[in-house]
Amino acid sequence: MQIRLATDADWPHLWAIIEPIMREGETFALPRDGTEAVARAYFASPEKVNFVAEEDGVVLGASYVRANQQGGGSHIANCGYMTAPAARGRGIARALCAHSIDYCRAQGFQGIQFNFVVSTNEAAVHLWQSFGFDILARLPKAFNHPRLGLVDALLMFKPL
Repeated sequence: MQIRLATDADWPHLWAIIEPIMREGETFALPRDGTEAVARAYFASPEKVNFVAEEDGVVLGASYVRANQQGGGSHIANCGYMTAPAARGRGIARALCAHSIDYCRAQGFQGIQFNFVVSTNEAAVHLWQSFGFDILARLPKAFNHPRLGLVDALLMFKPL
């Protein structure tokens, strides 16, 4: 698997990954009936640097890195990840997270903050914790899960 900078030509592949994730509505705080424009504004907005994970020319996942805040908070990064549903369980998110940690260090970020991790996304929470992310806060009933109703969201952080 290779991780590289995404180009505009990759967007159709990213949309093919994020659309079913949006429709599931279980991990991203995006509207389940959101449009492609909504997804692109969220995942590939100009302040974000996008990467894709691909194997044999097939895009299996993607990530973004951005400064979590402007000005005095810009030394902390924020990242997001998505894996194609058919590629789940193959280590794509692990590879993307490892890549983003290295990239953030190289860019001079002092930490990475995940602002809103849905607590029921247990595989992601476990994976982020395996990389040394700590749960700093639990936001009670902050996410309306389509099957489980109101569930907590987590604020996670890793110093670099």
